[in-house]
Amino acid sequence: MKVLFIGGSGNISSSVSKLAVEKGIDLYLLNRGNQKGIPGTGVISGDITSSAIISKLKNEKWDAVVNWIAYNLLDVERDIRLFSGKTKQYIFISSASAYQKPLTHPVITESTPLANPFWEYSRRKIACEERLMRAYRDEGFPSVIVRPSHTYDTMIPSALYAGNEYNLIDRLLHGRKVIVHGDGTSLWVLTHAEDFAKGFVGLIGNQQTLAHAFHITSDELLNWDQIHATIAEALGVEANIIHIPSDFICGINSAHTGDLLGDKTYSVIFDNTKIKTFVPGYNATIPFMEGIRRTLKWFDENPERKIINQVAEKNTDRIIEAYESKKG
Repeated sequence: MKVLFIGGSGNISSSVSKLAVEKGIDLYLLNRGNQKGIPGTGVISGDITSSAIISKLKNEKWDAVVNWIAYNLLDVERDIRLFSGKTKQYIFISSASAYQKPLTHPVITESTPLANPFWEYSRRKIACEERLMRAYRDEGFPSVIVRPSHTYDTMIPSALYAGNEYNLIDRLLHGRKVIVHGDGTSLWVLTHAEDFAKGFVGLIGNQQTLAHAFHITSDELLNWDQIHATIAEALGVEANIIHIPSDFICGINSAHTGDLLGDKTYSVIFDNTKIKTFVPGYNATIPFMEGIRRTLKWFDENPERKIINQVAEKNTDRIIEAYESKKG
């Protein structure tokens, strides 16, 4: 099976690429150099937006194409033109943040309405999904939608801190206050990329998936206090948590509006019946305690990965100071 990944060496997609190769898929990665060097993959170096790459791909046919880095209508319109008649399956990577916010029913299935008034990123993903479904209905374009939720491997899962930075870990290690939004009891789901890969690779090449949407997550439910306590336990420390309402956080720093009010403020419970039906035997087996230990080990292997964003540190302290001043 000949498959093209546009992207394919990121936090989630690296695990998918590795498993796809293990399963015998003839995999090609189109990216700007395949910096992680995934063994067993073919490499097409370049930018999908460049005319040279587009001209090169026009002569290729694929059993499946996956675009990991499509974020707007221009991206999918280009792909529809480029891959129509050239692939049997086109998988668009959307986002579980596209699901209705706030939810009117606590259990999320693939039929949960899509609506996010808080986050432009999510609205763009919704628009892409709608265009691809229309392309399937009107033109027979072989669209499939996959909506990852909070998936991690070489990223530290958090609500307020960038996953590729070390700010949260550094604060925990030094006993500094870490913000947990709300009262810390809202439920969340964290999925290790290797677990996600098992479900995703099972979809590749499956013609029964056309015009369907899937989310692929763990069944482990944790609240945000438990998430921070687990990370702290893996570090051998205790978390110094301060609870601050989401709307207060966003009022001080509006940059958090999408991530919080558009996503992580609300409890999520994913029903994974559909992915388990289409990929028999799929099950997430890496609990968060094990997964976060792997992530921390990855950072420890190279101290240069432990990036502290000083602007983010100042913003965190500013939110805490504003909240404590208001309370006092």
